[in-house]
Parts: sequence; C-alpha cells; structure tokens
Amino acid sequence: MHVNAVDLKEFYDTLQGRVVQRIIRQHVRYFWPDVKGQRVVGLGYAVPYLRPFADEAERVIALMPMQQGAIFWPAEGKGLVSMCDEAELPIESNSVDKLLVIHTMNSVESMHAILQESWRILAGQGRLIMIVPNRSGIWARMDNTPFGHGTPYSSGQIRQLLKEYMFVPERTERALFFPPSSSRLMLVTSSAWEKIGQKLFNAFGGVNIVEATKQLYAGTLVGAPTAQAAAARRRFLTAPKPVSTANMK
Repeated sequence: MHVNAVDLKEFYDTLQGRVVQRIIRQHVRYFWPDVKGQRVVGLGYAVPYLRPFADEAERVIALMPMQQGAIFWPAEGKGLVSMCDEAELPIESNSVDKLLVIHTMNSVESMHAILQESWRILAGQGRLIMIVPNRSGIWARMDNTPFGHGTPYSSGQIRQLLKEYMFVPERTERALFFPPSSSRLMLVTSSAWEKIGQKLFNAFGGVNIVEATKQLYAGTLVGAPTAQAAAARRRFLTAPKPVSTANMK
C-alpha cells in the first residue's frame, strides 16, 4: 500500500522529517556531487531530495505513482511533478542520467516493475539510487514514519534484485541510526547517532541506500514494451498548482 503524498509531505514538514531529509540528502549528495548538465528524475516521493539539484541539472522531474497521489512542487515557478503508472513511466528510453527512487517500492510486484522501467529509461552511463527500509533496522518495524510501510529489504536482497534486472551495484550505505522518535533530544543528537552507528552498529541503520549503474550487453529484459505501450507513456497527468502552498525546503 502506498503512503499518500499528502501524508509524506506532512511528515517532511515536521522536525523529524527535516532531520531525516538532511541526513539522507548528505548521502545522496556524496554519491552525486556533480549533476551539471544532466537529467535527474525522482520516482516515488523524492522531492525533498531533488531540491539541491534543481539549479544545477539540465532538467529535474519528479514522478509520483497514481496510487500515491501527487503534490505540486516546487511551490514557486513551473510545476515539475507529474503522476504516472510506475510500470509505464512517461519518459523516453535511454534519456535519464540520474534516477532517485524512494517511497514507492511497496510490494514485490511494484519493485519488479520499477526496476524494469528504471533500466529502460536510464542512459548507458546512467546511475540509479534506491533508498529502501532496512529489514534489520528499527525504522522498518515502526509505522509512525513512512519507512515503516511497504516491504523492507536487506542490503543483500536489494543488491541481488538489482543484478537480476541488469544493474551493477556500486556502493551501499546505511543511514538513520537514531530511533524513529519525535523526541527533540533524539533529533538534536541525530548527528552523533549517525557517526556512532556507522562505526559500531552499521547493520541496523534505518534505510539502505544503494547506488547502481546500468549493465549493458547482458541480454534483453522480458516483456519489452510494444509501440502501443510506448505511445501510452507520453500521456501523463501533471500535479495541479494549488491556490496557496507552503514552500518545500
């Protein structure tokens, strides 16, 4: 079951959500220090992590599954969000340099569809980051945050899935070592928790962050899209701009 886009926005508007955003952003930025002139796409609810790239990349687009709904983003200027079927992304093949996937892998079927479409839309040197709840972490066991919903994965499981869909896992990191609590004390000490967790109990981080590259010349994916399906991808819905909206940082 997808977490509603409105609920996700409300989570990231809280102090806890802003701390989570800051921590995960640091990891994403470490993997992708330079996106100048590149095409960056976020799939799921990725807008909290796309903001740093908006002024650098050639183009930034956020795709939100229809089951999840969508919000308008960014608050200022032209909207960069559209709703889509995660099994038929409205993106041309081999056209994306960077793809960030988060808050959308909610079932085995969903994961398979997303990986197949991710391989299709990424360019030959394209890079994929998947952020999924860690099966061994406490965040996956608590439903008071978005990371407690959907299917959690171990790092080994997600890496094996990527290989099955012709990706080469390059780097894996874990994040969110502080408990999923809204306690101000926990949140203000989150940086210390992250440093200690990386060194002493890395296996128990709340999320797995895996970067992979597209493997070429290894075969052909089963279920190649037909011309009719390819045409259907060009039909997508943009998220309408509300009369008023709070800025998303």
